[in-house]
Amino acid sequence: MLTYEPGDSLAHGLDPRAKLAVQFGLAVAVFAYPTARGFAVGGAVALAALAAGRLSPLSVVRSYWAVFLFLAVGPLLGGAALGDPWFRVGPAVESLRSVARVVPVVFVGAVYVRTTPVRETRAAIQWVVPGKTGRLFGVGVGLVFRLFPVVLADLRATRRAVHARAGGRRPLRDRVGRILTRGLQRSFLRADRLTLALRARCFAWNPTLPALAFQRRDYAVAALGVALAAWPLVARLPGRFIPVG
Repeated sequence: MLTYEPGDSLAHGLDPRAKLAVQFGLAVAVFAYPTARGFAVGGAVALAALAAGRLSPLSVVRSYWAVFLFLAVGPLLGGAALGDPWFRVGPAVESLRSVARVVPVVFVGAVYVRTTPVRETRAAIQWVVPGKTGRLFGVGVGLVFRLFPVVLADLRATRRAVHARAGGRRPLRDRVGRILTRGLQRSFLRADRLTLALRARCFAWNPTLPALAFQRRDYAVAALGVALAAWPLVARLPGRFIPVG
């Protein structure tokens, strides 16, 4: 699972709000226009983001293999039929077009997670959504970013322990049940420890977060995000035609 790692790449030095703008704009663009041109733009932005964050596409695929496996199964299920013909190409291609829209968004999101500290993400969220609602969102995102990798590590450790005790000889249902049961126990235990730690540290709804400030490159990145988000709207303006296919 990808987590934040300090570095000196271009993506590390960007303001989190600019990176969020690119993610939002890319999602709008690729989902609004699942065409060859839309996929090309999405792929170009994803490759640029990977280069800016010095992140290998293979490492993203390895970390999010379950997501990509789920996406790969989609076209197969979409084309499957209960009668002759047993596989329909048209629905499979349409499902593939839908799946392809998600891939560049996943890559750009992975770069964001690897290059953005949790505190900066919380500060960006609370800047976008002011008030108590923004603080609530910021706390939730921060806890998820911190706890989710730990929960996955607990599940992997439990699976290794089961296999070390000859668990591979047991039925699949029994192994899955043991791993899930122990994983839930550890998750609840960590939740209790987290509650105690927050109380011990006098958890505050409005802590002192990092100061965010745009630099020149941040304006360019944010402008890219705005352009991606506005592309579908401009293409539909009356009296104008912008080819998107």
